[in-house]
Amino acid sequence: MNALINTSIRGAKVVKFILFALLGFCSAAFAQTNSIESLTANQQGANIIVKITLKKPLEKLPLGFAIANPSRIAIDFADVSNNTGKSSFEMNMGDLRAINLIEATGRSRLIFNLNKSLNYATVIDGNSLIVTIDASGGVATAVNSQGLPVNVQPAVAAKRALRDIDFRRGAAGEGRVVIDLPLDQVAVDIRQQGQKIIVDFLKVSLPESLRRRLDVADYGSPVQLITTTPNGENVRMVIEPTGLWEHSAYQSDTQFVVEVKPIKEDPNKLTQGTQGYRGERLSFNFQNIEIRAILQIIAEVSSLNIIASDTVNGTITLRLKDVPWDQALDIIMQSKGLDMRKNGSVIWIAPKEELLTKEKLELEQKAQIADLEPVKTESFQLNYQKAEAFKLVFGVDGGSTNRILSKRGSAVIEPRTNQLFVTDIPSKLEEVRKLIAKTDIASRQVLIEARIVEADDKFSKNLGAKLGFADLRGLSGGNTGYQLAGNQRVALTGNYLGVGEQTLQAKVTDQSFIPNTQFVSLPAAGINGLNAGSLAISLFSSAANRFLNLELSALEADGKGKIVSSPRVVTADQLKASIEQGTELPYQVATSSGATSIFFRKATLRLEVTPQITPDGNVILDVDVHKDSVGQETRAGFAIDTKEVKTIVLVENGGTVVLGGIFQQTERDSVTKIPFFGDLPLFGNLFKTTGRTNDKTELLIFITPKIVAEKFSNKQ
Repeated sequence: MNALINTSIRGAKVVKFILFALLGFCSAAFAQTNSIESLTANQQGANIIVKITLKKPLEKLPLGFAIANPSRIAIDFADVSNNTGKSSFEMNMGDLRAINLIEATGRSRLIFNLNKSLNYATVIDGNSLIVTIDASGGVATAVNSQGLPVNVQPAVAAKRALRDIDFRRGAAGEGRVVIDLPLDQVAVDIRQQGQKIIVDFLKVSLPESLRRRLDVADYGSPVQLITTTPNGENVRMVIEPTGLWEHSAYQSDTQFVVEVKPIKEDPNKLTQGTQGYRGERLSFNFQNIEIRAILQIIAEVSSLNIIASDTVNGTITLRLKDVPWDQALDIIMQSKGLDMRKNGSVIWIAPKEELLTKEKLELEQKAQIADLEPVKTESFQLNYQKAEAFKLVFGVDGGSTNRILSKRGSAVIEPRTNQLFVTDIPSKLEEVRKLIAKTDIASRQVLIEARIVEADDKFSKNLGAKLGFADLRGLSGGNTGYQLAGNQRVALTGNYLGVGEQTLQAKVTDQSFIPNTQFVSLPAAGINGLNAGSLAISLFSSAANRFLNLELSALEADGKGKIVSSPRVVTADQLKASIEQGTELPYQVATSSGATSIFFRKATLRLEVTPQITPDGNVILDVDVHKDSVGQETRAGFAIDTKEVKTIVLVENGGTVVLGGIFQQTERDSVTKIPFFGDLPLFGNLFKTTGRTNDKTELLIFITPKIVAEKFSNKQ
């Protein structure tokens, strides 16, 4: 059996290959010339110093790279084997969690698992390689075995500018942004913000030639724009992809690569791409490998305890590239008809039929135990719920579909004391206890206050005149005896016929004959039961036997009013409540026989509301507000003027919302006149009546819910 292993890390996809388990299946024909004998670590200030002791000194520094997501540092030793006897070293030292030492064909890889992305430096000291990890996030400085700094690159410090920025398209349509760093110790912070990828290169500069915006939309990858700008002491790169995508980042020597891969949407999958899997990524190519061996590799990568059933056997040919380990495990189980059950950090893997059979036997055993287990009776006192509400739950009313008791269980409901008496096995009694604890709770209450405001602004103005003439020369009685200057007598009074009317009537011999003196009668109309004021003038001759009477009447009314109605009601959560106030008005209804019957209709102010308290403390109101009033009287009875608002609204606790409003405005100008005479300039006002009305009415309905604070009294 041959197993060809191809390990690769692309982007921020962690590649952790546990290959030592496969060496027993391979022909051990590889002879390494060097080996790693021991590994130790200690903390020196803010730095973590890791010392790798080898059998022979290294000729040159090994190649290394770092990835940002998840944070890892990897160092490859060519022609070096693992002679420590261990593949994993638990550190828990600062941000260094663990170190994995993996031996592959012709090389060994040392992987540092970090809590966050950190810089590192390496130096050869005799038979040892010393790795310095700077825990402060700055540029790491290599130290020797005595802990003294070693300047391995003295001339690099002056060259702290990015060298180049390039873009390439991969064979699968992925976009790769390649950044040439000034040295391999540049700290990089990469993160996703919305639909953009932000990459910060810390404490480096950006040459003028690289301060540009690259439009790479024509390359056919998810990446559209790449913008690189200075950001204080740092350099910020903003990558703008489009569509469905996922990104990764990795570093090899001084080359930092950000890779953005497109995701092909699968309508049969709830999660697109590999974002539904959270395991570390790996790539391998196996031919006819044992199923148990590949499960052992996944167990090493996932740090889980995998137990395979004795019936799990056979081989599989598998080629996976850059996939999470949990996705790889799903693929293997689906291809071999396996399933798993997880309990904490232990995974049991077996054929599906075996798992189903085992679970079926366990359920049958539990059912048999339940049939033989003795029953007990327990009483439950309900505080807030009605005992009758549990009839359907316990099947007391004959319903069996909603029974939660066993077939041997029974329940008795006592409405007088509001208690439940349940007889069943202890496990079912515990379920009933939990059910009652969740349902028998006090309902939260809500105070709902509505305010109905009716405001009006009314203005009316009417003008009118009366004009009359009388000739009393044919009547006896002589003159009135009111002598003024000259031979003319004038009287100014509010009486229509003037001051001399009563005197004139006293001197008229024939009291039954008084001529009608009105030949123009257009007085001002009253407003809301108010009579118009008048100004009368009588002009008569010296003999008081010819009269000219003029009466001007005018009325102007200006009124403002406001009616505020404020019904309020308290109710429990999700329970309808209503409050009503008003009167009932009679009206007649004719029957088919011709007789009439008296019925009554309500003219009331009514508030009907159902509140629902949301988990975030707001209130949903299903509200119906009526504002009725008595209208005009008809032959059958009184008409009713109705105003109603019915709606569902979300209001914050204690907030006020306007449910609705109605605004009405009435403007009217009227003129009543005598033809021709009413159109005369100036004097035409004596032959017409004018009226003007401007009424405004506005109705607003407000509502305010308040959740009543719960008060508990703790009694010891």
